[in-house]
Amino acid sequence: TSRGGRKMPIGVIINVCAVITGGLLGGAVGKFLSADFKMNLNMIFGACAMTMGINSIVLMENMPAVIFSVVLGTSIGLACHLGKLINAGGQAMQKLISRFVKNESGLGEEEFTNELVTVIVLFCASGTGIYGTIVAGMSGDHSILISKSILDLPTAMIFACTLGVVVSLIAVPQFLIFMLLFVLAKVIFPLTTPVMINDFKAAGGVLLLATGFRMLKLRNFPVADMIPAMILIMPVSWFWVNYILPLVS
Repeated sequence: TSRGGRKMPIGVIINVCAVITGGLLGGAVGKFLSADFKMNLNMIFGACAMTMGINSIVLMENMPAVIFSVVLGTSIGLACHLGKLINAGGQAMQKLISRFVKNESGLGEEEFTNELVTVIVLFCASGTGIYGTIVAGMSGDHSILISKSILDLPTAMIFACTLGVVVSLIAVPQFLIFMLLFVLAKVIFPLTTPVMINDFKAAGGVLLLATGFRMLKLRNFPVADMIPAMILIMPVSWFWVNYILPLVS
């Protein structure tokens, strides 16, 4: 899609449909899948997320700007307890959803709530989703969201095998959040340069890599707390190119 062309939220729509479809299928066929099958498939999702992250990181133009943004952004997120706030939002969303769909999973109420909050955060506030939506809104490149959708459909299916079709309803807040990001990204894009966008993608790649480590349960990276890095990276990249590089080159 050209810079001046009209951009449609194709990736957002595909991602939302993937969550709805996965939730409905999982609710229908959950009892036929073994626990070992679900665990191994989730490991593959983690490896795919890391692959997407590495693919984005190689686009990096200014490593100091990217690293500084990730470190400072994560520090801000941790200081503001952003991850805890996102979890609290997920819990509030779960309470709203539970008014319409009863817990028929066989899990205890507390365990069901914890599982559902995890899924809400995964689909609505993941670094992958935020990063992919902003890239789609800025440049019309929907490949990240489409790749995420390929992962989200079976992920939603696996969670729905345990939690039921309630997983499908998470697509509603997901659509609202992603569309807001998509519209804001259109406003930001005319102010950017190709170098800033590549550094933005690289910073998002770091979040994707961290998400992969979490999914593989190798390291519990504070991915939600890393989200402010996505706000900082473009102004930091611009400042680095225009003010710091001329001094050191």
